[in-house]
Amino acid sequence: MKRLYIYLLILSVLTSCDDGFMDRYPQTSIAPEEFFKSEEDLALYVNGLLQLPGMGQYEQDQSSDNLATTGAIEVKSIMTGSPNSQNITAGWDWARLRNINYFLDNIANAQASQEAINHFEGLARFYRAWFYFNMVKRYSDLPWYGELLAPTDEALYKPRDPRALVMQRILEDLEFAAAHVREQVPSGTPGIWAVKTLYARVALYEGTFRKYHPELNIQETAQALLTIAEDVSQEIIASGNFSIYQTGNPERDYATLFNSLNLVGNPEIILVNPHDVSKDRSSNINYTVFGTYEQSPSRDLVQTYLMRDGSRFTDIPGYETFLYVEEFQDRDPRLSQTLVYPGWVRSPDPGPFIPLMNRNFTGYFQQKGYNNTIDNVDIGSLDFPVMRYAEVLLTYAEAKAELGTLTQSDLDASVNRLRNRAGMPPLELTAANSSPDARLMEKYPNVSGPMTGVLLEIRRERRVEFALEGYRFDDLMRWGAGKLLERIPEGMYFPGLGKYDLTGDGVEDIILIDKDSNIPSDPQKETNSLGERLIYYRAGTVNDNVTVYLRNGVNGGTLVTETAPRQFMEPKYYYRPVPIQQVVLNPNLEQIFGWE
Repeated sequence: MKRLYIYLLILSVLTSCDDGFMDRYPQTSIAPEEFFKSEEDLALYVNGLLQLPGMGQYEQDQSSDNLATTGAIEVKSIMTGSPNSQNITAGWDWARLRNINYFLDNIANAQASQEAINHFEGLARFYRAWFYFNMVKRYSDLPWYGELLAPTDEALYKPRDPRALVMQRILEDLEFAAAHVREQVPSGTPGIWAVKTLYARVALYEGTFRKYHPELNIQETAQALLTIAEDVSQEIIASGNFSIYQTGNPERDYATLFNSLNLVGNPEIILVNPHDVSKDRSSNINYTVFGTYEQSPSRDLVQTYLMRDGSRFTDIPGYETFLYVEEFQDRDPRLSQTLVYPGWVRSPDPGPFIPLMNRNFTGYFQQKGYNNTIDNVDIGSLDFPVMRYAEVLLTYAEAKAELGTLTQSDLDASVNRLRNRAGMPPLELTAANSSPDARLMEKYPNVSGPMTGVLLEIRRERRVEFALEGYRFDDLMRWGAGKLLERIPEGMYFPGLGKYDLTGDGVEDIILIDKDSNIPSDPQKETNSLGERLIYYRAGTVNDNVTVYLRNGVNGGTLVTETAPRQFMEPKYYYRPVPIQQVVLNPNLEQIFGWE
């Protein structure tokens, strides 16, 4: 208990420093040699550094084209406002790095085996690599601090180091961690395979970022990083420790990963964030992912899913005007395991859920991560899959496709395992490359070469497999596809005023009436053939006082979520400015890519 108190005091002093600038040294009466004495001490401190993504990841796609949002999301504010270093001030926070470097500076004091010291050093360097990776994604060039600095150290006022140097240090940390972190670790903490999964993720991200971002002038270094991504993901595959979770039920297996009370031991899960209300670890995200609070899935996401037979939904004549019920017919089963489908029943309701319409929302509802129960304990006890084997397979396939070495056997060992789980036909290399999807080519015009078709399909697979899990924004950034964020998310399509079936039983559930009409009281509302009152909505444009916005008002169209024009300035908006307060403290921190 005494050692826990000492640890908490040390960590408190470290994190109480100025989070915005590394100009403090931990001032404590407890000397490091009094704490870092044993393997137990090392474990106690490193466990305190554990930070894993949780259910809030389902909100991260608000920054992407997967979701419409009414929230004040940074990238949306940037595209619709006048961004600068004075009004973009979040993110430049170094407290976590100080905690990590403090540990690394003192780990050698412990009386422990070299194997144990290497393991805990590997974990700390894994956390440092993850921290810096997130910072690079935001700022690109950064000052690299590999040790804790005294307040008089001139290095505190150093300029930004080049992105390539910082990434080299990140990869060195991950390489060390991959060589020394143990395989057997406590549940819910990262072991060697989680380390290697991040290693492959970082290498893929940076390799593709360099390839598709000529403003960095380091495109020639992309191939080496993509090779690392291929090699490390192949190593995870070859270990045989993981497999795609499936029980032979393609209508349910995928969804099980996101509504399970216990993912420990699931063969697909490389790293889990366990939750249990009884242990004060709640994962309740129901209010966010389901309903009309900030976020709603986009129609563009819905249209990305293939038909069940593997053909393209967007190749069907007239798909642009399909109604809600038509959109879900004969589609990739993952669509109906990610979004609410016609006929879905919400507990404890006796009948099918009728999607609610609301201004600025799409009409689509998310069920991924939603626990369809009224049991509050179960609602708050869903485990979150932090790292899935599915990511490793798609990293492997994408890296090989970018390198131009992807074969059909590679696809069968990666992408097609995911498609098999979903009951979908396999992706054929020759067919994909001989007939690339024109709609995807329009989305990603910078993709070229003989692997164009299969690369586009792998990107589709990533979007579908990881839909609403928080991957999409990073993917768009590394692919140089920020312009896609200029397209304002749209919702369901309605050809005009009238009655519509939203449950798939052929019976109308709602009625759209003119903006100038009054919604009648319940006794005067029309009923359908089941004797149920229709749900009334007044429809018009965003300038009208109505309950739903349609693109063409009473003449129909898609549901409109917002109208403020968006502009994604390239390459500037792939990066963020250093907050002006930090530049004042350290004038050597120069802005890049046109930020002021």
